[in-house]
Amino acid sequence: MTARSVLVVGSGPIVIGQAAEFDYAGVQACRSLREEGCRVVLVNSNPATIMTDPEMADAVYLEPLVPSHVEAIIERERPDAMLATLGGQTGLNLAVALAERGTLDRFGVQLLGTPLRTIRLAEDRELFKQAMIDIGEPVPESAIVRDVDDGLAFAAKAGYPLVVRPAYTLGGTGGGIARDEAELRELLRSGLSASIIHQALLETSLLGWKEVEYEVLRDGADNCVIVCNMENIDPMGVHTGDSIVVAPSQTLSDRDYHRLRAAAINIIRHLQVEGGCNIQFALDPRSDAYQVVEVNPRVSRSSALASKATGYPIAKIATKIALGKRLPELTNPVTGVTTAAFEPALDYCVVKIPRWPFDKFPLGDARLGTQMKSTGEVMAIARTFGQGLIKAVRGLDIGRDSLTGWAFERWSEDELDDVLRSPTHERLFVIAECLRRGHDVDSIARLTSVDPFWLWEINALVDIENALTDMRAGSARETGAADSGAAIVDAKRAGYANTTIARLSGAALTDVRRAGDERTRTSYRIVDTAAAEFPARSPYYYATVGEADELRKPERESVVVVGSGPIRIGQGIEFDYSCV
Repeated sequence: MTARSVLVVGSGPIVIGQAAEFDYAGVQACRSLREEGCRVVLVNSNPATIMTDPEMADAVYLEPLVPSHVEAIIERERPDAMLATLGGQTGLNLAVALAERGTLDRFGVQLLGTPLRTIRLAEDRELFKQAMIDIGEPVPESAIVRDVDDGLAFAAKAGYPLVVRPAYTLGGTGGGIARDEAELRELLRSGLSASIIHQALLETSLLGWKEVEYEVLRDGADNCVIVCNMENIDPMGVHTGDSIVVAPSQTLSDRDYHRLRAAAINIIRHLQVEGGCNIQFALDPRSDAYQVVEVNPRVSRSSALASKATGYPIAKIATKIALGKRLPELTNPVTGVTTAAFEPALDYCVVKIPRWPFDKFPLGDARLGTQMKSTGEVMAIARTFGQGLIKAVRGLDIGRDSLTGWAFERWSEDELDDVLRSPTHERLFVIAECLRRGHDVDSIARLTSVDPFWLWEINALVDIENALTDMRAGSARETGAADSGAAIVDAKRAGYANTTIARLSGAALTDVRRAGDERTRTSYRIVDTAAAEFPARSPYYYATVGEADELRKPERESVVVVGSGPIRIGQGIEFDYSCV
């Protein structure tokens, strides 16, 4: 369509599951629309966002994101179109409400990108389930319920545990895992009240299955690209926003990767999403079965991760698609050579670890389930998973720079087993402590349902940390200085900071810095979306060890700007705004 004026809807105040990622998407959308000559009218109620800066839009309204207020803005500004898929669940629900009020039809406002029918199809659990059955995609055995008695009747037939997924909610709000009748009653009461259509999906549990996400883009001519696929280290049963996530997937066979890729394209085409879409799958590690878990017909926290993981600007391209552009005619702004129809290729590993608020609320329920509890996250890019994991741990700003040590050394075996069976935000460090104590990988895999691949990778890091602490304990003197030097070099190559190596080994920091050779020298690589097949225009870097340095030397004086790290209580998006 030819839109002269577009209303962009933000996501409102930061809540768990809806934070800076939607401001990031909204800013991309505003810039993208203005590049196409559109007048941008923005409405959001959060003053700390970049999108509400007067430079971002032609008209900015700091108003409540409720139908009556947005209708008044539409009546005043008379936009041709509305873009709601970049404002999180708030934006989607608002678009549905304005359509049902007749506001969009009355003022001639077209919904850009993903049509209303598709939003309803993806968000209404009953319609979505039937749509998947219609195209032959497997979904878990389930029932749509609108009251507690319906849920109890399904439980009597299907048994426990059951997963409760309310319709039209954010981050699993109101949902969870019911292991008995009492838990089911409580979850249905909260889930049905949280759903704007008073509906919830009850499905048989896929606990222990792998969770895999595909970030997909589709244009109006049915061209599709997989921007990124991501694998959750945590199995099904932990919300993907609370999971440690790795991109690209590491444990999927080539056959499984392409089966899920084909399914993702099949789904987005059937739903007729125009723009970005996040599709979540469950994959049985004991067979070749998979199930479709959920589809988000909008950008999400995973979309922001996929954008930064690949360098591919999902929200920007999705906005162009919403205006009628086609993927092959859009230039990839990172390379300036390839088109947006080229699927990104990664020659590195990305690790995301969530940031939880339990340091502020130590008495809160830290158990992780299908309802998101994290406030933010950190992302690390490295050449290997181990390097990325250690870098992400340092980035969390929780005072830890290694996997072992800390208070977990004083935990009893029962305390450790409890967290292995019922995950909390500490499970990564609990797994490391169990490995340090000599627990075998297979027993930990049975208790956690974490793929042994990840456990062996964590075990390799634990071995490195053990070698360093052995130096401090004096065993290095018995085995010789050469072994001490080798332990330091191994730790550097694995991605450990010099300060961490010095702390664990007891060696002087100056000695640690001097140790090593070309294999341990820090270098900077460029994220180019094309695995170095094409040169990148954008200077987007990550640090690694022992690689050729791709850093472009500045031609003029430069300034380092330091951000505030992951979103946590007391430190959020307002610092992103001030840095920008």
